[in-house]
Amino acid sequence: MTDTKKPGEDLAEDILGFGRQEVVTARDLLVKPSQVLAAWMEQGAEGGGRYARPLRLYLALNAILMLLLFLRGGAGFMLDGIPDDVMGKLLERTGKSRDGFVADAEGWMTLVMVPVLSIFYSVAVTPLLRWWDKADLGWRRGFRASFAWLNAWTVPMLPLAWWSYGNGTLQVWMGLAITLLGMVAFLRMGRGRWYQSNAGGIGKAIVLMIVLGIAAQIGGLLVGAIGLLGGVYS
Repeated sequence: MTDTKKPGEDLAEDILGFGRQEVVTARDLLVKPSQVLAAWMEQGAEGGGRYARPLRLYLALNAILMLLLFLRGGAGFMLDGIPDDVMGKLLERTGKSRDGFVADAEGWMTLVMVPVLSIFYSVAVTPLLRWWDKADLGWRRGFRASFAWLNAWTVPMLPLAWWSYGNGTLQVWMGLAITLLGMVAFLRMGRGRWYQSNAGGIGKAIVLMIVLGIAAQIGGLLVGAIGLLGGVYS
């Protein structure tokens, strides 16, 4: 059988989990997100064979986010808020230099930040999307719907992700822009399924982002705890 893949496609798929099917899915999520959602909900996890599975695509997108986080210097910015007295006690306990402790903690946080937050996001979002959908989704399709929306949000978010890591003013503005993208993705994908009127859609999009923000705060605490434990015991 003839191999129809383009040169470099196998390498891209091996490294980032992105092949032709993922590229088509990402493109259609930008162009016609509601149709992609309908295909995933009505024709199965592969949308009748046209699309990548929502979870697989989200893992691939997360691989890109993890790569960007690594290239940006890691998740060490999450340690900036630790009081000096607490940091001093940690350094005294471990016997490490500040730079050594931060490097170990940062490595652990960089490793787990994206996957841990992704789990918190999907768990927080699924009950809402099940409740708002006029069909009886069940938990399996409910999680599929959650990853569908997370994908529709993450694809246009990627160009901004490089500037979103950190604690500065730029990161605040990037966070607001990314939040707006999440609301737009919800409104474009869910009309007629998750909401009926524009006012209702905007209200639900705001609720969704508030719930997601709470999940991010809880997940961030876990990521920070893992990083500190990694810094102490590694």
